[in-house]
Amino acid sequence: MKNKSPLRIAIVVPCYKEEKVLTETTRRLTDVVTSLVDEGRISADSYILYVNDGSSDGTWPLIESLHETNDFVCGVNLAGNVGHQNALVAGLTVAVERCDVAVTIDADLQDDVNAIREMLQRYEEGCDIVYGVRAGRKSDTWFKRFSAQTFYRLMAAMGVKTVYNHADYRLMSRRAVKHLLRFSERNIFLRGIVPLVGYRTASVYYDRTERFAGESKYPLKKMLAFAFDGITSFSSYPVHLVLYLGIMFIFIAFCILVWILYTYVSGHAVQGWSSLMLSLWFCSGCILIGLGIVGEYVGKIYIEVKGRPRFNIERVLMHGGQTKGNLEYESIVSGKDKNEGF
Repeated sequence: MKNKSPLRIAIVVPCYKEEKVLTETTRRLTDVVTSLVDEGRISADSYILYVNDGSSDGTWPLIESLHETNDFVCGVNLAGNVGHQNALVAGLTVAVERCDVAVTIDADLQDDVNAIREMLQRYEEGCDIVYGVRAGRKSDTWFKRFSAQTFYRLMAAMGVKTVYNHADYRLMSRRAVKHLLRFSERNIFLRGIVPLVGYRTASVYYDRTERFAGESKYPLKKMLAFAFDGITSFSSYPVHLVLYLGIMFIFIAFCILVWILYTYVSGHAVQGWSSLMLSLWFCSGCILIGLGIVGEYVGKIYIEVKGRPRFNIERVLMHGGQTKGNLEYESIVSGKDKNEGF
């Protein structure tokens, strides 16, 4: 057993335009937290931490209302939209010193909230990180299922360590969260970073359901961008691939040269520009693709070296009067606000 006294758990939920689903999400998560408190497995000061990622609808006013009426609901309001991954990091940054374990889960209720029970059991058995893994993808469309499976296999082929069919539903101990927050890169991909934390891990399997309400925040364009960020943030294989393609093209060019010499000697050479133009366009396209891949890595280096904050926390709502405004990432991490009620 890691902890004989009841655990203080923080359930971190990133929210972007989740006004339609948040009331039901709160009801289900509150039921889970209440039952765990009644069983003595977690402490009564455990909480649900909603992170508003710059929503333009009524998400934040709803979080404020829920905070007033529900003893478990707390909130973090980001000054602007910074993306799902950075919103998760912002929530963990706020929660890390006020919990024994942190659970991250999306607000759309596709992940089974009851799996938190089994996650806690695995933590009590000695695991610092417990992954919530989908038992299957029956609720996904054929394209979604195919693209997801292709993504995980591609990541594995490139040497990136991920957990198959795991998104961002996981439990982490306080020390695991603290170590995670030491990763300072701006191009953050938590599914690849969390396995690098180390410590003992386990997986809990659950059935994923349809979204309760609202629309998916990951259309095809964002899914492709997310996958590309994951690949380029953790693997240099695409750059190596450009080199391999260059070698292959040189070999093909040599073969073509041999063929041209053969047709010239045998007297079967045909003058024309079709093959020349085709080769020109093909090679030019390959060069541009190669330059584009290298450019992506250079662009990421450019973003990293600027060292800009990943997010700006405008307001934090905690029970007991712990409310702050205009907080920045560095001040929280460095502990400058510890003497100000935060």
